[in-house]
Amino acid sequence: MNEWKEFFNGIYAPRYEKEVFTKNTSREVEFLVDELRLPKGATILDVGCGTGRHSIGLALRGYKMIGVDISQDMLNIAQEAARRHQADVELICSDAQNFVTKRTFDGAICLCEGAFGLLGSTDDPFEHDVRILENVCRVLKKGAKFVLTCTNGMRNLRMYNDADVTRDKYNVLTMVETSEMEIETGEGTKKITVRERGYTPPELRRILQMANLEVEHIYGGTAGSWNRQTPKLDEYELMAICRKGSAT
Repeated sequence: MNEWKEFFNGIYAPRYEKEVFTKNTSREVEFLVDELRLPKGATILDVGCGTGRHSIGLALRGYKMIGVDISQDMLNIAQEAARRHQADVELICSDAQNFVTKRTFDGAICLCEGAFGLLGSTDDPFEHDVRILENVCRVLKKGAKFVLTCTNGMRNLRMYNDADVTRDKYNVLTMVETSEMEIETGEGTKKITVRERGYTPPELRRILQMANLEVEHIYGGTAGSWNRQTPKLDEYELMAICRKGSAT
């Protein structure tokens, strides 16, 4: 089992909406509406949609939303929230690397580390994220916009030290953080090891280009403060604004 799937299903799903970074959803949705500039009725794919907070907000503004997430427990919360808000959102449980559909989309989002950068124990830190981006690009219409946020690798480089590298908490060759999380099971508390990949702006631009996603801007992207500004070294996330290119 993917350790992140185990984490989200095991304990985190009911806690997610209590996190401080979820408190500006309405403002974030308005940012996405302004950035994507799509007419009402346009189809948008939400990769790693979690509890559906962005999908629901966009659906209520007239967009046709399809959300994909690896955690059924997160999707169950999203389904209940969509019902409560009377929002029409289609939700699919799937790994973002393997999501398959014959539909094409007018836009896509992948936000707040819902999929990109979250590595299972056997995932290659590079191939995992390339597959997600190629999968997104494959279902986008030519020229369609994609908004992505990811962990800021510059912050990680300033936060960790050589002792952390020695203890395998941080890998300087792959920019992968390794940490332990606790989840509750029927047999008590269980510790699982999870890995997350961070990116510097040049690396992020390059991996997007490799997936035929043409980068328009890279901003600071920390949840709650999306404002099209130059990334700060110590903020938590980066945001990339890109479009599907013309290459086949």
